Amino acid sequence: MNHNTPVPPLSPRPVRHLSEAHRRVLTTAQLRTRGISPAETNEHCRPGGPWQQLLPGVVLLHAGPPTSEERLHAVLMYAAKERTPGVPAQPGAEEPHAPLYAEAMLTGLAALTLHGFTSSPSLMSLDRFDVLVPRLRRLRSTGSARIVRTTSLPAARTVTGLPVAPVPRALADAVAELSDAGTVRRLLTEAVRGGHCEPAAVVRELNNAKLLTRPHVVDAVDSLLAEGRAIAEDRLYRMVRDHGLPDPVWNVDLRLPGGPHLGGLDAYWPEQAVAVELDTRAPRQDEDAMWSEYVRKREHLERLGITVVHITPKKLRESAEQQATVVRTALMAAGDRDPAAYVVVLPR
Repeated sequence: MNHNTPVPPLSPRPVRHLSEAHRRVLTTAQLRTRGISPAETNEHCRPGGPWQQLLPGVVLLHAGPPTSEERLHAVLMYAAKERTPGVPAQPGAEEPHAPLYAEAMLTGLAALTLHGFTSSPSLMSLDRFDVLVPRLRRLRSTGSARIVRTTSLPAARTVTGLPVAPVPRALADAVAELSDAGTVRRLLTEAVRGGHCEPAAVVRELNNAKLLTRPHVVDAVDSLLAEGRAIAEDRLYRMVRDHGLPDPVWNVDLRLPGGPHLGGLDAYWPEQAVAVELDTRAPRQDEDAMWSEYVRKREHLERLGITVVHITPKKLRESAEQQATVVRTALMAAGDRDPAAYVVVLPR
């Protein structure tokens, strides 16, 4: 076929079949497996034609404006690792040409919106969608697709049938592109207040992305940690109340009589010498030093006969009943232990 040879019309069956397909976005490779040549695809994507090219190698099978869902599928198809044409996306799949979004997932603001964030923009208002891919993939950002690279691809979450980065990673990728302190603060606060993830997971991703050197991010993280601490304390109160544990004294400091300060505790049962300490550490550069301080304090208290139950906010959120059982067991075992050393209990 030369440039003077007319492009043969696409046979009615493939056009009708494709137009009725669930996904109206296909790659040129997928079109070829359906018997549609590149020349036919180009003909249908000309101005005024029935199709349009959304991204290199990605075709929308109608002429009108794409929906948000179609745009999301398009950027994923553009970024996904190619597979052998004609191979089913998964065993038993009826559609042999369905896109397999291998090594690609949505991240950033679009991912947060899909996760249900109310403080992130609507999909329709976003000009570009961030797509997370392995670092060595040979791709460039173009059109509505912004390529974000990583040395370690996280396990994707499936939201409305789309692969989406976990909230902490999506937050880090969104914050990397934001300079407005208020927006950053709202996103981080919603992540914790909305129960999407724990503060430590967010700070870990921000630290990995080297974003904790930006003043507006540091300020937002400080607010995030305070918010996370307050939420964890509230969950601890509810755990004690809802699971029938005896009331402790809350937020206290322990000291030896006339001696040194032993450390602060979130809850303490003086008669049983049982303490609960919330681990709300943020993974920053001094994480090892902070953990060593936790361990030293715990070992010191236990040498004095005080049992310390160490609980993370995540455990309180996901398994409060199990944590209550751990505390109850420690309280019941107090009678079988040697009496603890006398300590002074002061409000913190």
